[in-house]
Amino acid sequence: MIRKIALTTVASLALASSAAMADVVIADVAELSGAGAAAGAVWHDGVKMAVDEINADGGILGEQIDLREYDSQTDPQNSRAMVQKAIDDEAYVLLGTVYSSSTIVNMLVAQQNGIPQLTGSESPTITAKGNPYIFRTAFGAQKGLPKLVTYLKDDIGAQKIAVVWANTEFGKGGYDAFMSIAEDQGLEIVADVPTEQAQVDFASDVAKVKNAGADAVFVYLTEEESARFLIESEKQGLDLPLGGDTVLVSQKVIDLAGGAAEGAFGHVGLSAEAPVDAIQEMAGKFQEIYGYGADHNAIKGYMGVYVIKYVTEQIGEFDKEAFAETMHGLCLEAAEYPGVLMDVCWDDTGELSRESFLVEVVDGAQTISQTLPAN
Repeated sequence: MIRKIALTTVASLALASSAAMADVVIADVAELSGAGAAAGAVWHDGVKMAVDEINADGGILGEQIDLREYDSQTDPQNSRAMVQKAIDDEAYVLLGTVYSSSTIVNMLVAQQNGIPQLTGSESPTITAKGNPYIFRTAFGAQKGLPKLVTYLKDDIGAQKIAVVWANTEFGKGGYDAFMSIAEDQGLEIVADVPTEQAQVDFASDVAKVKNAGADAVFVYLTEEESARFLIESEKQGLDLPLGGDTVLVSQKVIDLAGGAAEGAFGHVGLSAEAPVDAIQEMAGKFQEIYGYGADHNAIKGYMGVYVIKYVTEQIGEFDKEAFAETMHGLCLEAAEYPGVLMDVCWDDTGELSRESFLVEVVDGAQTISQTLPAN
C-alpha cells in the first residue's frame, strides 16, 4: 500500500513537472548563410542571448521558450519557405528576417496565417503595405534618413552629393527615401551609382564618385558591400565625407573594413556605444558570451525577444491575434521593461519610434556625436 501511494505521488510530481516545463515555440528566420550572414548571424546571437536570459528567469507565463532557427540562406523565396515551415511547426511569433528583400516576400505568408512578426528590416515599404502583423525592431529608412540629410547639409555643409546604393529591396527603400528628402532640402545629386547584392569589385563605382565633383557621399549598402566600398575608397584616395544610415558605421563594417572605415559617419538607431547603461550592459554580456562585439543587429534581435515576453505577459495568454492588436500604438518604457533597453513606441502600421544617434568612426570604434530625439 505504501509502495502504491509512493508510486502515485511520483507520477503526480512527474506530471506537474512536465506541465511546468511546457514550451512555447518562437521561430527565428534569419540569414545564417549566404550574402547576408554578416547581419543575420549576429541578429540570431542576440536572439539566443535574450532567450537564454528569459528561460533562466522562468520563461514567459511559466513556459520555457523553444527557440527554432530557420536559415533563409539570404534568398527571398527560401525565406518564404522557412516562414511556412515555422508556421507548420506551430510558432507563436516569428522573428526576422533582417534583409528587406526577404521580409517583403515572407511577411505575406505570416500575414495570411495571422502570425505576428518582428523584423529587423528597414525598407519603408514593409510597414506601408497595411500588414497588421508586421512590426519593426529598427527604424524604417524614412524615419532615420531625414536626420542624416540635415547633418549633411547643416553640419558638413554639403550641397553636391554622390549616392551609392544597393539595387535590392533594402537599397531601393533607402535610396527612394534619401532622394526625396535630399530634393526637399535642395541638395544636388551629382552621381547616382546603383550596385548589386554581394558585389565584390567597387573600383569603377569609386572612380565614378571621385570624378563627380561631389562634396560628400551617401552610402547605402549592406555590411560586406559597405566594407568593400570603404576599402576601395581608401585605395583610390577618395577624400570626401562618407555618410550612411546604421549599416555603414556598424561594428561589423568597422571590423571588416579596418582602417578604411575611419572617419565614416552616419545616423544609427542602435549602437553598443550609445550612452545608455542598459545597452552597454547588454553589449558587455554579448562580448563575454560570443567573443565579439554586439552591433545594431544583435541589439535588434535581443530586443525583439523581450518584446514578445512583455506583450504576452500584458495579454496574459499566448494569443496571436491579441498580440498583434496590443502592439499597435504600444509604448514600452525601459524603466519598467528593461529588456527593450530604450523607451520605444509602435504606431498603427508597426513602425517604431525612439531616440537615435549620430556616429563617427574614430580609432576603429563608433563614437556617438549626438543623441537625437524620437520622431
